[in-house]
Amino acid sequence: QVQLVESGGGLVEAGDSLRISCAASGSTPLGRSFGEFAMAWFRQAPGKDREFVAAIAWSGGHTNYANSVKGRFTILRDNAKSTAYLQMNSLKPDDTAVYYCAADPGGWGETRAYEYDYWGQGTQVTVSS
Repeated sequence: QVQLVESGGGLVEAGDSLRISCAASGSTPLGRSFGEFAMAWFRQAPGKDREFVAAIAWSGGHTNYANSVKGRFTILRDNAKSTAYLQMNSLKPDDTAVYYCAADPGGWGETRAYEYDYWGQGTQVTVSS
């Protein structure tokens, strides 16, 4: 069973930077593990739907970003540590949300939530103005 655990959220001020992490463990019923997963970050603000933020293919060679974060956020992966990261720079109050990581075995970094089979519990990021 695949488990994803997010960490690193917190309270920051507008303009600050923050890096959140997603540690993966376990494998799929077919034996696939982190190195074969596309990883993504989604977020959900109070009263809003969950939205796509960023994704990275299993190979690391392809990334995808929401227009609202392009140029400010970077998704990274370290296969040796089975960990994905979201580096967030120039944070804005509108970035305040619970951030969830998700895994898609064999994926290429899709933007749609239904593509992802495994989800973490989320980490809160709050940006004050």
